[in-house]
Amino acid sequence: MILDDKTPRKPDIEYPTQWEYKIIGDNVEKMVEAAEKAAEGMQYDITASNISKKGNYFSINLKVNVESEEARNLVYQNLEGYENIKMVL
Repeated sequence: MILDDKTPRKPDIEYPTQWEYKIIGDNVEKMVEAAEKAAEGMQYDITASNISKKGNYFSINLKVNVESEEARNLVYQNLEGYENIKMVL
């Protein structure tokens, strides 16, 4: 499903499900620490993803088993609150 201005509704997501977040930031250790805290109490996996050409930015993947939309959104919100995290996709 493509999400754009012509799509009248959100996609249907069946819970529980495994959700993946791509976390982009400037300090890998702090990013991993933030990911662990955001997913605390849930089953999760953190893997390395990419490094920018100049080595200023890094990305990691966080896969989390979420029980509900609220839990999925809470993980996202918790990740956004960290100084060393520049973007969460």
